[in-house]
Order: sequence, then structure tokens, then C-alpha cells
Amino acid sequence: MYRASTIAKWFVAWADADEDGDGNLTNLKLQKLLYYAQGHCLAQTGEPLFEDQIQAWKHGPVVKAVYQEWRFEKAGELHLADDDPFEFDEVDTAATGLLIDIWNQYGSLAAWKLRDMTHSEAPWRESYKPDINDIVISPDAMKRYFKSLYSHGR
Repeated sequence: MYRASTIAKWFVAWADADEDGDGNLTNLKLQKLLYYAQGHCLAQTGEPLFEDQIQAWKHGPVVKAVYQEWRFEKAGELHLADDDPFEFDEVDTAATGLLIDIWNQYGSLAAWKLRDMTHSEAPWRESYKPDINDIVISPDAMKRYFKSLYSHGR
């Protein structure tokens, strides 16, 4: 199992390397990609991809530590610092395959589209309470929801 910051760095590095992509990975979009990666991993393997909790915030699911790490970028495009030691091989082959699938399915969507999608999904809807940012979205709720997507042919 990884730290969410490692998976976040994977997405940032991948977005930088994706010449065909829109190249616009913001903190908002990163948060939603982390949510989808965690949800699909739970559905496929029964285990979380990363240990950090996902919370239900106003604009959708958020990994607080990752949000804090990238908050100074506001709505700007994310890039790893030149002195960041992240290497793709920090993530094993199976997890990399999952992350590529998540990127291919969700990476081309705009941040606000992803936000709206998460707002229509049970894990966030059932967890969110206005003006409270520390409510955890249960991994079990995510696992149930994402498993149901597979049973409906999605």
C-alpha cells in the first residue's frame, strides 16, 4: 500500500509526460483522480491503493494531506519540482496498470466535470455534510459503489 502523496506524484509526472493529454492537472482534478484510483482499486482487489483517508468536502472527495501539499498552486497546473526525487518505479507494475487505466478513463475530463461526477455518486453524496470538511468517505462505501459499476457493465 502506498501513501497518497506517492500516487499523486505519479499522476503529476504522468500528466507532464502525456503529450496527447490536455496537460492541465490541477489540485481539484488530482483529488478526483485519487478518489477514482482508490475506488477502482478497492473494487478490483478488495484492498486500498493508498493508506490516506478520503474526505467529503464541498467540491468532492479530497485527500487532505495531498490537498495541503499542492494548495499553493490554487487552480494552476501542477508540476513536480525540479528537485523532486519521484521516479515511476516507486509504484509497482500492478498499481501502474491501474493508474494508467484511471488516467485513460478520467484524465481527459475537465476538473469541474470530475467534480460534478463525484457529486452524483453515492460515496460522496452519503458522506458530505455542508460546512464540515473532515467527514471520511468510508472505504467500504467506495468499494460497494465501484463494485456495482463493474456489475452494471461499466
